[in-house]
Amino acid sequence: MGYAMAARTRGDADVIHRIEIGEVTPAAGEVVIEHEAIGVNFIDIYIRTGAYPWPVENDLILGSEGAGVITAVGEGVTHVAVGDRVGYTLPNGAYATHRAIDANMVVKIPDAIPSDVAAAIMLKGLTVAYLLHDSYAIKEGDKVLFHAAAGGVGLLAGQWLKSLGATTIGTAGGAEKCALAAAHGYDHVIDYKSQDVAGQVMDITGGAGVDVAYDSVGKDTFASTLGSLKRHGTAVAFGQSSGAYTDFAIGDLAKGSFYLTRPTLFHFSTVRPWLEAASEKLFAKVMDGSLTVNINQRFPLEQAADAHRALAARQTTGCTVLTV
Repeated sequence: MGYAMAARTRGDADVIHRIEIGEVTPAAGEVVIEHEAIGVNFIDIYIRTGAYPWPVENDLILGSEGAGVITAVGEGVTHVAVGDRVGYTLPNGAYATHRAIDANMVVKIPDAIPSDVAAAIMLKGLTVAYLLHDSYAIKEGDKVLFHAAAGGVGLLAGQWLKSLGATTIGTAGGAEKCALAAAHGYDHVIDYKSQDVAGQVMDITGGAGVDVAYDSVGKDTFASTLGSLKRHGTAVAFGQSSGAYTDFAIGDLAKGSFYLTRPTLFHFSTVRPWLEAASEKLFAKVMDGSLTVNINQRFPLEQAADAHRALAARQTTGCTVLTV
């Protein structure tokens, strides 16, 4: 019999509690996964607090990435089988010992990649894939600004950008996080707590600005994102960990004929050919050493609320996983 950690209602981390889910069986086209590890991400917090829509009224099982072993398959499933190790990213439902999931959303995990590593990178690694290849196609020599460079996505992005030959500028809060970002591929790191980000970017780039700036922080950083771009530069806004940036008008883009995009991972990952190709690329970079995955925090599944508190307080670096 399985259990899950669900948000009783919208609210702070205290709303997370254990619920029993009984025996899980697959419908046609589904597989049942016995989780070995589950990733924790800011999107889980956005959903828990109600910043993103809820698909149910109460007791929403949180979690958007996981990895484990298939224990049952439904009718019509042929590309995976019982005993396969698989990973996935999909909104909600992952904070559980077992779950039934659309078989088209899972990919096989190579033997060389442990399940906890897979659970830590399905959402974050595939996010980096769509950011660097689909939202803006990074070319060798591009100058790139990446906020939250010491976070789970940021550490993977720094290494991936380095493998593509980009010149990278990361931002992080405090000396320790700046050092961590520098150790993961960033050519320059700016402490946004004590330095003027846009001014530092212009100094680093000789006044030219960057080709693209990636911003998952929002309220605290988006003004510096726009202030760091070169003419015709691109801003990729893909999150708002500090809150929504509201002091914005379309006319702000006219300052440099900027491009602005607000992509979402699940608009990519629900397309099976993209999911397969991007996962293959991600796993290959892990196995060839281009990407080192740092799981710096581990919590038992039943301590999901503590994981949320640590993440929201920016007390974490790298990846955080729940263990089952």
